[in-house]
Amino acid sequence: MKKAVITGKQRTEIVEAADPVAKEDWAVVKVHVAPMCTEYKLFRDGHANAYLGHEAVGEVVEVAQPGRVALGDRVAVMPLYPCGKCALCLAGDYIHCQHMLDVEAFTGSKEGSGTYCQYIIKPDWLLAPIPDGVSYEHGGMACCGLGPTFGACELIMPDGFDTVLITGLGPVGLGGVINARYRGARVIGVDANPYRADLAVRLGAQTVLNPADADVLDQLRALTDGLGVTAAIDCSGVAEAQRLCIDALRRKGRMAFVGESGDLTITVSDDLLRKKLTLYGSWHYNLAGTPRIMRVIQDRADDLDTLITHTFPLDQAQDAFELQLTGQCGKVLLKPWE
Repeated sequence: MKKAVITGKQRTEIVEAADPVAKEDWAVVKVHVAPMCTEYKLFRDGHANAYLGHEAVGEVVEVAQPGRVALGDRVAVMPLYPCGKCALCLAGDYIHCQHMLDVEAFTGSKEGSGTYCQYIIKPDWLLAPIPDGVSYEHGGMACCGLGPTFGACELIMPDGFDTVLITGLGPVGLGGVINARYRGARVIGVDANPYRADLAVRLGAQTVLNPADADVLDQLRALTDGLGVTAAIDCSGVAEAQRLCIDALRRKGRMAFVGESGDLTITVSDDLLRKKLTLYGSWHYNLAGTPRIMRVIQDRADDLDTLITHTFPLDQAQDAFELQLTGQCGKVLLKPWE
């Protein structure tokens, strides 16, 4: 099979690799679409990597035994390789599993453990069916396109009475606009990138503010009758943006941290006790939420066409990475068979 690898600083190559082979309850999936995510940071910094990607959708093409999937099933591939047996996995919170499996130790090869390739291998319970009528491109948004902020919305539960602040309008934050608007909330975004600010407004954000404005907090309060937003989702991973969310929340507000970051100072008295804020960390969503996220995908097809701004064949992974570095894109897809 063909796969994309990072070989040096801002250098990608397409190489040949062995096809993965189904074993026990692990099935092989032909990758039709591989959404791109944070791997561009490895490309930017020159971290060589031969097993890129954690998002994919495709068709089951090999099984070793009867199980949860069959040949020809159209599936979205959930991330990582959790054990499937611990209390967290059994409760659907597999993303937090503390006993991740070693793909090479189980299958004899690491091939098929990334997604920027033509075939991958996964335990069958991590292959979610894509509803009839949903394209592979849209089905791929069940991972990091909509997934992180879907999980955040499952926690903060926005509705038509809420104003949700979303900081960081990269592909994940743009997915947050879709998720919050789907639940009826008013959305205010914060991002300095004009291209992505425009995408957010097209997806339903009321307005997008520039974090470089010295009075951005005052602007947020002016838009909320001086009280502040009722809920917030940070997708930037920037401490200053996370601090802005906390400061912009009104009393008894709810916030979900989605973006990875370093240090953030939280004052227990002022932020938690006096304001009675509820703060969540949200990496992904519980597996039981899969039918609900598929419903969002079915109902918001036009929004997904806006969120997905570029598609490249696998052979043009170099061009796709270079585009991501510019920030002039929403969600970018690779198609390994074109």
